[in-house]
Amino acid sequence: MFVDQVLSWKNQVETTYTSYITDFLDPRERHILSSLIGQNNEELQFASYGGVEDAERKRMIIAPFYEELEDEAFDIVLLEASFPQKFVTIQHRDILGTLLSQGIDRKKIGDIFVQDDKFQFITTNELSTFLKMNITKIKNASVQLKEVPFTQLITSNDEWQENTTFVSSLRLDVIVKEIYRMSRKNAVQYIASDRVKVNFTNITDQAMPVEVGDLISVRGHGRSKVLSIDGLTKKERLRITTAKLKMT
Repeated sequence: MFVDQVLSWKNQVETTYTSYITDFLDPRERHILSSLIGQNNEELQFASYGGVEDAERKRMIIAPFYEELEDEAFDIVLLEASFPQKFVTIQHRDILGTLLSQGIDRKKIGDIFVQDDKFQFITTNELSTFLKMNITKIKNASVQLKEVPFTQLITSNDEWQENTTFVSSLRLDVIVKEIYRMSRKNAVQYIASDRVKVNFTNITDQAMPVEVGDLISVRGHGRSKVLSIDGLTKKERLRITTAKLKMT
């Protein structure tokens, strides 16, 4: 379905000669779009931006080759609010849950950041006014959203530990087994019990192929991602580089 959607966007830009801005896309969706448009397309170009270079979720623009694409063209804003840390703890899931409870589509929200007594998230300029008016409480804490410049974006303290390993295939169960150092049986059980997400979506298909850039999370075991596929050994095993978020 997403491939058909990208092809529709591509056709729209080619026929109208006007650029198209997507919602916030996850790494796999951005990879699909990039592949379908092509790096050497003489008629079209594409670019992505999510407020920060290593953002997990970014908007993309498909545009005629002659247009200049600046960051402002992505039409995104950074919203921030403070909360009384002494009385309440607000986490990523609390913020996302509150936004979704307002009927907001997940694809309209970019990355979410929490640090000490404040949080920030990225969204579209079009949606920001509605959110500032309607998001006034999260987990019993009164909050007031305000727009702040991207220069004030919270710096992530995430520490990713890279590792190179060899796998027989890129099946999800194989990748989970290797990254999280568990048995194949346990990996299959985690997937079947709906405890594994790929690019923020619950996956129960153990045979689903994992691609470069995919973000994986296993409930209780943290988050990881596939950084690169580095080649094939003589025994036809894949050499891959992965990274796992260090849990605090």
